Amino acid sequence: MPTEGGAAVPVPESELVLRPAEPDDADALALIHVLARRAAPMPDPVHPDDDVRRWLRERVVEDAPGAETWVAEVEGSPVGYARTTAGWLDDLYVQPAHQDAGVGGALLDLVMARQPDGFCLWVFEGNRPARDFYAHRGLVELERTDGSGNEEGEPDVRLAWPGQDPVAFLRGLVDDVDAQLGDLLARRAALTRAIQPLKTSPRRDPARERAVAEHLATRAPALGVDRLERIIRVVIEESLDAATG
Repeated sequence: MPTEGGAAVPVPESELVLRPAEPDDADALALIHVLARRAAPMPDPVHPDDDVRRWLRERVVEDAPGAETWVAEVEGSPVGYARTTAGWLDDLYVQPAHQDAGVGGALLDLVMARQPDGFCLWVFEGNRPARDFYAHRGLVELERTDGSGNEEGEPDVRLAWPGQDPVAFLRGLVDDVDAQLGDLLARRAALTRAIQPLKTSPRRDPARERAVAEHLATRAPALGVDRLERIIRVVIEESLDAATG
């Protein structure tokens, strides 16, 4: 037990082994997953323990691009694990009794070494210990959500380790967003074109445009309503020009 008087004692490097996971590790990893979640300020899981076990067993043998699961062992027993896919750290969990003893840091160092170009991960906003752990190791917060995109429905934060070339990594993320923006702008322009023959008045609707900006501000509060109203005005004007030009 790596604790003394309730305080964590660092695990000697000679006792800590990091190795690729095997299918037979699934039950041990599931237990680590469940215990670590229960001990952390995280929402209750939405799946029963048996489902978590089956899910982890499938992930251990998954051959998705960049998929790897690594186990941290102390004296031959699994005490933590990390799961990655290309560009993502999907899981990093450590048994509560072995937390703050260097196990999580060793797993994270391994992930950084194996994904030198950088990676992202999601953390629940309320999980302050995890956010502090990652911030202390140089990860940065990129965005926050209201939780509508996760099963628990709880606000979360997207973090990133930008790798050996941070500018290149972050520009790659910008490129991904720009590609999505291009698709969305094309769809909006097509809808604008479809609406025009059906309108009874060619006039613009400032109240609706303001309402659109206010709605967008709930999803992008950092931009603010006024700035978003200016952006949406340009989008509408250019969509109309494309529809009538």
